Amino acid sequence: MEETTKTIPLVETEVSERIGYITLNRPERRNALSYALVSQLKQALSNWQSLPDIRVIVLRAKGPVFCAGADIEYLQKLQEYTLQENLADSLHLMELYQLMYRYPKPLIAQVEGPALAGGAGLVTVCDLVVATPQATIGYPEARIGFLPAMVTYFLLRRVGEGWARQLLITAEPLPAEKAYAVGLFNYIVPPEEINSFVKDLAQKLAKQNSPTSLEFIRKLIADVQDMPLQGGLEFAAKMNAHARATEDFRRGISAFLRKEKIEW
Repeated sequence: MEETTKTIPLVETEVSERIGYITLNRPERRNALSYALVSQLKQALSNWQSLPDIRVIVLRAKGPVFCAGADIEYLQKLQEYTLQENLADSLHLMELYQLMYRYPKPLIAQVEGPALAGGAGLVTVCDLVVATPQATIGYPEARIGFLPAMVTYFLLRRVGEGWARQLLITAEPLPAEKAYAVGLFNYIVPPEEINSFVKDLAQKLAKQNSPTSLEFIRKLIADVQDMPLQGGLEFAAKMNAHARATEDFRRGISAFLRKEKIEW
């Protein structure tokens, strides 16, 4: 009988109580990014994008390292790529970041170890970051002649130019407390409590907040920052008008006026 080899997925997915869990499953390589892993992340997110029963996404990882950035073998291959091949490869990662940043559902990063380079990028584009005291985040690309190109866009939005300059130019990682202080981490939780904390946080978002409101809020945050004052306010007013035409608005206002608790 011919022996078959079972392919282990680089990304594991699970749905529980309206929470979609995406777990990086490459601990033996420090969950390093490769073309295939990025592809599987994109596929997992795309599969859940329009499913109303999944309200919140949690991104986490197996092993002691959240994500160490690009795989060493992958980096070696890049040296042989043509300009066009490198551009196509960069666009592949760009599409993942863009998908995450414009995703219609909240994204929570559960970080229990180092998140570096491309791994730091994954964390940076999430809405909320829950980390353990052992977690670190850094953008060390300049140390190997590389460029933290696409993540710069999102890092500037998250922490501002001052901290972005320090993080990218010094290429030094931040420990958890410092990352919390500058706004890269939102919560620091003991390792033995982080699973339950993330689950409770995700369930609160799913039950207490309108999914339509959260989708509109994410769109506002993504779009309005690049607009001039008048255009930004007009865009916000149009978004407000569209929100008032939704079923979530009718349900929410009706419950509020009747002083009833609503669970979404």
